[in-house]
Amino acid sequence: MEKTPADCDFNPGCLDAFLRQALPNLSGPMTLQRISGGQSNPSYFVSYGNRRLVLRKRPAGPVLPSAHAIDREYRIMGALADTGVPVPPVVLYHEDTDVIGTAFYLMERVEGRVFQDCTLPGVAPDDRRSMYMAMADALAALHRVDWQAAGLADFGRPHDYFERQIARWTRQWHSSKTRELPDLERLVEWLPRHIPGGCATAIAHGDFRIGNLMFHPTQPRIVAVLDWELSTLGHPLADLAYSALAWRLRPDEYMGMRGQDLLSLGIPSEQEYVQRYCSKAHFGDLEPFHFAFALFRLAVIFEGIAARAKAGTAASSNAGTVGQLSPVFARRAIELIHENR
Repeated sequence: MEKTPADCDFNPGCLDAFLRQALPNLSGPMTLQRISGGQSNPSYFVSYGNRRLVLRKRPAGPVLPSAHAIDREYRIMGALADTGVPVPPVVLYHEDTDVIGTAFYLMERVEGRVFQDCTLPGVAPDDRRSMYMAMADALAALHRVDWQAAGLADFGRPHDYFERQIARWTRQWHSSKTRELPDLERLVEWLPRHIPGGCATAIAHGDFRIGNLMFHPTQPRIVAVLDWELSTLGHPLADLAYSALAWRLRPDEYMGMRGQDLLSLGIPSEQEYVQRYCSKAHFGDLEPFHFAFALFRLAVIFEGIAARAKAGTAASSNAGTVGQLSPVFARRAIELIHENR
């Protein structure tokens, strides 16, 4: 086995011994490589001479009660395997902590390109447009899945999604709070009073953005939707608004491209992206509330990252810097509310 990665917090030999029993016919030594970029669940490439896998685990140390739900990731990807939504094939889930100190699961490694930069550097303009349209199509395909037929009737509650989510993320904010953020407190007050009418239920990804999509190595199509930790039964417009934040946040604000020359880059406008989605799956019109909710949730998630960085249990080395974005997201939400009064 190759040298253990410096940022590995478990004994690779125990994992190797477990896998050789659980997955017969593995050949050659095991190699382990930490996958950079994730802020939540640590991930590793686990490779043998005849098999290439990805391991996702809960972070070590204390975590918030409802966070890092890798069991839900494993379940949803298994349920979507035959639906037309591109997901990596799952291999096994191990709930006990006896092997690497936390629960973990394995999936097959899918080859492709993942872009953390929304402008898709190095891609031809025509392909950039096709890739964003493929993003809209993939989200619509997910929301069209019959969640009951997929065996997910108990994956979440089908009603009052925004009420429950606002309450959940408010609790999360109070659990991870390390400082005063007046804008976040204003959102806690504003959001419950401005929930739009109407009801729709679909499988919601919860973190649907360009950085969680894997594209074919050379073609502008999606081969895998990644990172299903926040998935649940929810309102599809929550996913749509969140995915459209890319057009509303700046490049230094985690997932944004606001201010970029989208026309020369070949990237469609926010309106074109939303229209493409609505041509495949229409669940109503986006309102300022949906964007404010998406920014609120993102602010709480990043405050949790900041708290984990402070506690020394963050999954990413840049968590302390990234965690400082939570007040930025809250401010963006307040600005949006004021602009639409």
